[in-house]
Amino acid sequence: MAESSIDLDTADLARACQDRYTALRQDAPLVQCLTNFVSMNIAANVLLAIGASPAMVHATEEAPEFARMAGAVVVNIGTLSAPWLESMLLTAASARQAGVPWVLDPVAHHATAFRRDAVRQLLALQPTIVRGNASEIIALAGGHSAGKGVDARDAVAQAEQSARAIAAAHGTVVAVTGETDYVTDGQRSVHITGGSPMMPRVTATGCALTAVVGAFAAVSKDDPYIAAVAALSCFAIAGERAGALAEGPGSFAWRFLDALAALEPDSLTRASLLR
Repeated sequence: MAESSIDLDTADLARACQDRYTALRQDAPLVQCLTNFVSMNIAANVLLAIGASPAMVHATEEAPEFARMAGAVVVNIGTLSAPWLESMLLTAASARQAGVPWVLDPVAHHATAFRRDAVRQLLALQPTIVRGNASEIIALAGGHSAGKGVDARDAVAQAEQSARAIAAAHGTVVAVTGETDYVTDGQRSVHITGGSPMMPRVTATGCALTAVVGAFAAVSKDDPYIAAVAALSCFAIAGERAGALAEGPGSFAWRFLDALAALEPDSLTRASLLR
């Protein structure tokens, strides 16, 4: 078992992430995704590339039952509708009751009253991890964000205080993604460097990352903070490798998938990502 909830220095944290990735490759956890129409295909392919098993099960009639057998549940409100929201609430509640970690991606939650109310209800079900861009996290904490729709218009550094506040108020881990990522559980925190400027130019990359956070949460039930750091580290390394060879967003997309599939657990300790 890797290190748990005591403060870790960056070297120890990287080793803990490596251990989690080894476990993920061995266990191939089942990740149930209630995600948006735009991201379903890329999220499924990214989960397969990382070594997990995707299940895009979202119907109200079966999703809550399915959650009890999943390794983790991911809820992404990108293409939200009333039936989907009902299923998300029931499934998150079922996961929580069964002790299954669940991850919330509050896509553009600040854009409309419907989305704001949806996220309020979902947060009340205590997600294990929340993953969002800086604008989403600032707005989630009640601050004024410059975000427009799904686009982040705020720097990650501006969202760090908001992330800590959300983590403390809801007993969750918060992962803020951007040029340099930030993860906190309200007490511990770390920055993650790497990635590529191409990543925001490929649709649903962030949504796929949330699915990978779920995969790591499935093998890190003792410490979801490590799960979030490990997932973001894998994306940072693969993004950097793919970006170095890509000629544009199209070639980046397939190179990124290949880079994830080629990633080895010890890559997480050989790369100097954590600050």
